[in-house]
Amino acid sequence: MDKNLQSHLIEKCKNNEAKAQMQLYDLYCKAMYNVACNFVKDADVAQDVMQEAFIKAFKKIDTYNGSASFGSWLKKIVINQSLDWLKKQKLDIVAIDKEVISIVDEGNWEVENEIGLEVIYRCIEQLPQKCKNVVKLYLLEGYDHQEVAQILQISEGSSRSQLSRGKNRLKELLTPSRL
Repeated sequence: MDKNLQSHLIEKCKNNEAKAQMQLYDLYCKAMYNVACNFVKDADVAQDVMQEAFIKAFKKIDTYNGSASFGSWLKKIVINQSLDWLKKQKLDIVAIDKEVISIVDEGNWEVENEIGLEVIYRCIEQLPQKCKNVVKLYLLEGYDHQEVAQILQISEGSSRSQLSRGKNRLKELLTPSRL
């Protein structure tokens, strides 16, 4: 999309213009739905989470300052909304700061070529919730440890530690003998 057109739409949204909000929604709804699905794993809930995130985004659009792309700003809102939903489901996703923290090598994430993406996603879903959220944010959403730590309200060391645990567990789950 043309940056000028997007900026124009955002300005109209700041003036609470419904048509511009709908246009911005149409531009981002599929991608944001996928982000929500990545966390909540239920299509109907993901749709609700995404809708709530858009409502929140349009209410707070005055706080969008353009320092990041609109898509990444919106994505952060969707992720936070997804995590809030998970918290309401009484899932323990954040009590990891008290654990022993180790800094890990984030290098080798290679898996065998025969392993399909669907299998990898299924294995990620088998991870403990704490590791799963960090792995999804880091690997699938592309956030760095500082951003993951901010989103999950944990330390960067905890993010690295949970990523390491998740990586090790994924390696176990992705061995050909376990598939």
